[in-house]
Amino acid sequence: MTIIDSSPLFAVSESIEVDASPAEVFATVSDLGRSGDWSPECRGGTWTGEPGAVGSVFRGENYRAEDVVGWAPLVRGTWFTEAEVVEADAPATFRWAMRTHTGATQSSVWGFVVEETVDGCRLTHDFVMREATEGIHKIVAGLDEADRERFVEEWGAKLVDDVRRTLARIKDVVEAGVVRVDVVAGAAS
Repeated sequence: MTIIDSSPLFAVSESIEVDASPAEVFATVSDLGRSGDWSPECRGGTWTGEPGAVGSVFRGENYRAEDVVGWAPLVRGTWFTEAEVVEADAPATFRWAMRTHTGATQSSVWGFVVEETVDGCRLTHDFVMREATEGIHKIVAGLDEADRERFVEEWGAKLVDDVRRTLARIKDVVEAGVVRVDVVAGAAS
């Protein structure tokens, strides 16, 4: 058994207080097309089916810089992913699972939980990868066990940092009342 066989391989959960209603925060975080406003990697994307509904698929455009876990054989620059909404319980929980190249959902699930507080709400952003995805298998295929362990450690730290940065940016966006403007159409969305 190698570290890649661990379950969960990655598990991250962080929270932040947001001075806004749960409904407002849920409406924001469940609009994956706005991910570019807060995600360190996802630049936005498009929906197939009803946006945010269980079963709908989001095709995300992502970007990763050369220095992110720079020694590992990761996809760099722009690449695309597909994710399927697996839970949409407004205004409390929104989760999506990453899909394989053939469209099957993987045990790689991102999510948001919104809980009402006295001053607004607590937003929790979590991620769990119960089993290594096809992408992880490709990354580690040529690595020895020591480098696989190094990759899991460094990628895990990157995930924690990404989740924290995402939460801070969402808080800023929501509390500032930022509405994304579609520059091409000139209409607020």
